Parts: sequence; C-alpha cells; structure tokens
Amino acid sequence: MEEKNSIDIERIAKALFVINRHAKTALNPRDLYHLKKQTIEKLLENNDAQKIGLHYSDRPKLSHQHSTLLVKVGSYYFHILPNKQDFKEVKHLGNIDKNYRNPKTKMSLSQAKKVICSYLKINLPKEKRTYSSYYTPSSLGKWKPSNQNYKRRK
Repeated sequence: MEEKNSIDIERIAKALFVINRHAKTALNPRDLYHLKKQTIEKLLENNDAQKIGLHYSDRPKLSHQHSTLLVKVGSYYFHILPNKQDFKEVKHLGNIDKNYRNPKTKMSLSQAKKVICSYLKINLPKEKRTYSSYYTPSSLGKWKPSNQNYKRRK
C-alpha cells in the first residue's frame, strides 16, 4: 500500500508542476495558482509533503523583500506564500538556491487538472471558450456552389 501511495504522490507532484508552469505564463493565472495552493495545503495536512525552508523571493513586491516557503512534494519543489507560523517554525535558507531543480515533465494541462481535481475531490471547472473580437467562425465545408450539377463539356 505504501508503494501505491508514493506513486500517487509523484503523479500529483507532476501534475502540480505542470499547473505551476502554465500559471507562470497564463493571462489569468489566479485559478491555476488557487489549485496549486489547495493541493499543497492538503498534501501538507496529510504529511505527504514537507516544508524545506524559507527563501527570499526573486521578485520583490513593491521593492520590499519578502519570503516564500519551499515545499517538497515527491521529487518536486514548489514555492508558496508562508503563514506567520512558518516564520517561527521553519529555517530561513536565504536567497533561492538554484540547486533545487525539478525533473523534466511531460503531461498536458488538462490531464494535470484532472489529476489535481480528482485528488481534491472537486469537479473539474468548465472552461469557457473566449474568442477575440476578430474571430469569425469558419465557413469551410458549409459552402455549396449554386452550379453543383454543372457538367463539364468536351
């Protein structure tokens, strides 16, 4: 049973990595970061993830230095916002150590969302398709020429 649990945790970690990677480049990353936060909090509650330490952020907010909490899930590392208790209990490691690297990962975002939603026991959010104001539905395959029965003469 322990072996199956570690495989599940590794799959969840892989899905978290994909969601985090997509969130960094998404136009509206709030939902993806929320999924990441919920998942890591649940993993920490169940002792399936461990807090490694605090790091200074690479991107200070409003020119003020702040810290992020480094969390290990399976063989993956993630940064999340710490709470007040973390500053009392977790060692501060200083600047971000570039030696904490995640393995190369191949998984689609939709598959990652399914894995995470299954773990959190929530329904997969419905994606609303948004089109640009310049979008025109394709008429390919719908056009029928009026001279359909015209035969070529020789």
